[in-house]
Amino acid sequence: MPRKLITFDWAIKKLLRSKANFGILEGFLSELLFTDITIVEILESESNKETEDNKYNRVDIKVKDASGKYILVEVQYTREYDFLHRMLFGTAKVIAEHMKSGDSFAGISKVISVNIIFFDFGGSTDYIYHGTTTFEGMHTHQILELTERQRELYGPKKIADLYPEYYIIDVKNFDNVARDTLDQWIYFLKNAEIKDNFSAKGLIEANEKLTVLAMSDAERQVYEAFQYELHHRASEHEGTFVLGKIEGRIEGKIEGKIEGKIEGKEEVARAMKREGMPVSAISKVTGFTAEEIGKLST
Repeated sequence: MPRKLITFDWAIKKLLRSKANFGILEGFLSELLFTDITIVEILESESNKETEDNKYNRVDIKVKDASGKYILVEVQYTREYDFLHRMLFGTAKVIAEHMKSGDSFAGISKVISVNIIFFDFGGSTDYIYHGTTTFEGMHTHQILELTERQRELYGPKKIADLYPEYYIIDVKNFDNVARDTLDQWIYFLKNAEIKDNFSAKGLIEANEKLTVLAMSDAERQVYEAFQYELHHRASEHEGTFVLGKIEGRIEGKIEGKIEGKIEGKEEVARAMKREGMPVSAISKVTGFTAEEIGKLST
């Protein structure tokens, strides 16, 4: 029977930045990019810093592909409606942050932006979209190509290889039928579950390391509070009139587990505070006021 696993957004935020867990992300990226990926390092950048409201789950990493080429990869796990703008901003920011002063423009690193979304995206019918930059003649419709000299100078064979590359994984559109190993990853992203017959790179390690059972009681309460916040935001964005019912059902479930597994709400509040959860979330889960939360030591 499949075990209950931590969702990928939480794993990105808390677990996958550790070198001991690189194999999970390497497996996902290898299946998506159709080449063996090795993570060289998690990059120190503004986009890796956790924000106060915990909603920006992103990680910037430097990787090496099977040919030995180095690539900067930005993985973003989002439920926000302005993600297309943030996707563009993120790639520009990664390029700017990792270009040293005085470097020539020819030294700009290739950036791949991987975006996992969880909301209805208009008329999308597929669940994986791939975008590159090309230049087409307005009259001849010829695709502009690099010259031989430019290929020698830049390395890449196509203009598209110089510019950021985008992947959008529209999880809601996936029909839960795993036709190949990449689909097995999409299944996990959607269901936080790995079937016994799945064999995609990184999933065996994910099944071992991302189990909810391995969490302490305090970690589990913080995780559940984080999931509650995501439900809350999704309801706000969609303008659903059943928001109150959702909040009551989720909050009641969390409250029951908190009271049954942890002695005193102060422990939970302290644990959530240590994890950087917003005061609003701590207040909703524990019932403490902002002033009371501010006085709690961590």
